[in-house]
Amino acid sequence: MACAGRSMILRGALAIVDLLVGGSVEAAPIAAPPASPILGTFYRIAAAGASGVFAGHEGSLAGWSDAGWRFVAPVEGMRLTERGSGVEFAFRDGAWTSGSIRGSEVVIGGAKLVGDRLPPIAGPVGGSAIDTEVRTAVGQILSALRTHGLIAS
Repeated sequence: MACAGRSMILRGALAIVDLLVGGSVEAAPIAAPPASPILGTFYRIAAAGASGVFAGHEGSLAGWSDAGWRFVAPVEGMRLTERGSGVEFAFRDGAWTSGSIRGSEVVIGGAKLVGDRLPPIAGPVGGSAIDTEVRTAVGQILSALRTHGLIAS
């Protein structure tokens, strides 16, 4: 019996390792465990209102193993992917967030495309020959750069 107990503990530990290394969950957060979980599946538990064996594990990750449910509390910086949507999530400031990427630059094909934000650029004014079409176009370009945060307002 002692050997069987150790085997179950080991399988449960391996399920947790699988979750942490694989980094993917089945769907959006759920409050209640699925009725018929599939071996090796992982879920994000809702931040509030968890029920059944999920109660008390709000905001955690749950994995179904042959040794039962295994829970992992997220830690700052943890990342995972939601299988159905392909959306990536990061655990920041005590909550799961999606839709933002943090970095200092974007490099594609060895060429830096986006880096630090540049200082403000003034819109066109004055001059001896005023071309309203050019001013409008330049103003729209500057507005787009400001909207996307590439230059300061």
